[in-house]
Formats: sequence, C-alpha cells, structure tokens
Amino acid sequence: MGKRTEFLYMSEPDCIAAGVLDAGKCVNNAEEVFRLLAQGDYLMGGNNHNNHGMYIVFPQTTPFPNMPVAGPDRRFVAMPAYLGGRFNICGQKWYGSNAANKEKGLPRSVLMVTLNDKDTGEPICYMSGNLISASRTGAVPAVGARYLAGKDAEILTCVGCGAIGKACLDAIVTEMPELKKVICHNHSEARAIILAEHVRKVHGIEAVVENDLATAVQDVDVISVAASRTAPLHFKREWIKPGCTILASGPLQCDESLWMDMDIVYDHIGLHHAYVEDAIMSGDKEKYYSGVIGGPVYRLIDCGKKPSLDESLSIGRIILGEQPARTSEEQIICFIACGMAVFDLGLGYDLYRTALEMGIGQRLLLWESPAQCE
Repeated sequence: MGKRTEFLYMSEPDCIAAGVLDAGKCVNNAEEVFRLLAQGDYLMGGNNHNNHGMYIVFPQTTPFPNMPVAGPDRRFVAMPAYLGGRFNICGQKWYGSNAANKEKGLPRSVLMVTLNDKDTGEPICYMSGNLISASRTGAVPAVGARYLAGKDAEILTCVGCGAIGKACLDAIVTEMPELKKVICHNHSEARAIILAEHVRKVHGIEAVVENDLATAVQDVDVISVAASRTAPLHFKREWIKPGCTILASGPLQCDESLWMDMDIVYDHIGLHHAYVEDAIMSGDKEKYYSGVIGGPVYRLIDCGKKPSLDESLSIGRIILGEQPARTSEEQIICFIACGMAVFDLGLGYDLYRTALEMGIGQRLLLWESPAQCE
C-alpha cells in the first residue's frame, strides 16, 4: 500500500480567522523573510533562482476564438519558491489578473497559495491567496518604514488608495508611533474618501483627501506609493522635503534630479538582477524597464549615474546590520519593494500553523493510496 495523503484547505474566511489581517504579525513575518533572503536561504524561479515568476500574457489579436486577448492588467502568473529557516517549505502563488473583473464583482486578481512538502512534493495546504498577497505586500514597505523612516515621522501620504494601498497603510501605521496625519491621494477620489474614513475609524488618526499630487506629497515625512500601473505618477524634486522616505510598492516616475538626490534601498538585490537579465533577454530593455518598479533606476545605473546593484543597499543586509540604515535627518530614501513568492510562503506557512492549532480549515483527501506508485 502507498502512503495516504491529505492536505488542509483554507478559504478566505479561514485565513482571516488565522490572522491574515493582523498587520503587526505580518510585518514581523516579512522581516524574518528578509533575513533569510539576505542570508541566501531561499530559492525562487528561473536559472538565477531570483525570478519574480513566469507570466502568461495574451496577444493583441488571435485567430483562435477562445484565446483571450490583451487587456489592462490581464495575465496569469506562477510564482514558485523555497523558503528556508524555520519555514522549510516549498510552494507557489498562482494568480490570474484582469481589470475587467471588477465588472463581475470580483477583485482584479484571484490568487491561490499552495504549500508543499519540500521532500515528497505532497500538498500540505491549499489556501485563498488574495488577503495573503495584500497583507504581505503591505508588510514589506512597513519593514522599510521600521528601518528607514525617521522615528519622529508625523505625516504619511498614501498615493494609491485601493486594496493594496489600504494594506500598506494598515501595516505602515504600526511602524510610525508618532503618526498624526494621513493624506490620501488617488486617481479616483472615491477611493481616497473611503481610505480616509478607514484611517479615522480604525486608527483614530486625522485623515484628509488631497486630489492634487504635488500638494499631497509636499512637506510630508513618509510617502507610500501603491497606485495601479494604469495610473502613472511623476514626482518632482521640489515637492519632496529633506528626510522624506518614499516606500515604492507601485510604479512611479521622478525627475532625474530627485532620483539622483535619493538613496535607493532595494528589497532584494538578486530580484533586481533578474529583472535586468529579463530586460536584456526581451530585446527591448526600455519597454521592459517601463513595466517594473525599479526600471527608472536601472536606466540611471546603465548610464553610470547611480551605483550598480551590487554596490547598493538592501533592506535585508540593513536588518542584519551589514549595511547602514538612515544616516542623517536630511537623507531622502526610496525603498523599492517588488513582490516575491517567498513572502507569500512565509505568511502562508504561519497562517497554516495557526489553523492547525485552532482547528481551522478543511482536511481534503488526495488519495488513500496513489494509483501509480513507481
């Protein structure tokens, strides 16, 4: 007889019950994952073990009647990884994305996370991934705020007020003990109004809506950028005060003078090397750079105007004490944070362990005994 295999299924309500919306817990989990990244105890996709993931993107036209065609935010992505340390787990996040989902009452992306036994490949847990992805996305810039923002920072501007912007806000608030005011800016004012009300109701902090981007980011201490790729932003140097920390979880453009005045801290140098390698392989670096958060900085590196990736700062090495964090009150810092599957695995694993302890989720049978046992 072969081995009986079952796994835990966790719905979105199960993930909520297990603590996926506990921002402080998510930030601590993300910091632990950053340590493992800096130590090298991880693997991601691609020959370089650092790829964000493998994409299916659709053509502009097709002769096949059932094949999807290109559209805003329309793609499928597989993001496999291994995460070491106490997690010691393999798995992946898989998602489909389509901006038109909103018309059907669905979120833009529908995500699932799978955890697998690193030795046998058996599924351990199959779980709803939307809140995992949003919470870990919010937790990553919050780790940046923990180490890079001024300790007396009082004003936070949220540029992008959708689901990811809200997740970033909820996590960053935990790392700004002196926070007194939140400014909400969004391409659609309605979203900004909703987020401002959330800030007042949940966090008890003053919140205002500001439709003019220049006004929204002037004289503030921390800027969280989590706007959609379909809503491009451009920051001017004169808008940003000395000592400001920009937490870039979404794409932004800046005057070259602002990029030059900012110290760049990356989430993980290996990931950005992988992006540059993919840009070269694409045959059109400029177009590829336009689609990734770090693209504007890569251009300046190529021109010799910014330090190479290997000479740059990374949050993991700052956490380990191998590189300095903020060195002056006047220093302007931009933390570039892109998505990595290791964060989904790290948070997913802790939610899974909590679910086991609390009796949350459903046990599902894969097989009593595999029909094929080679």
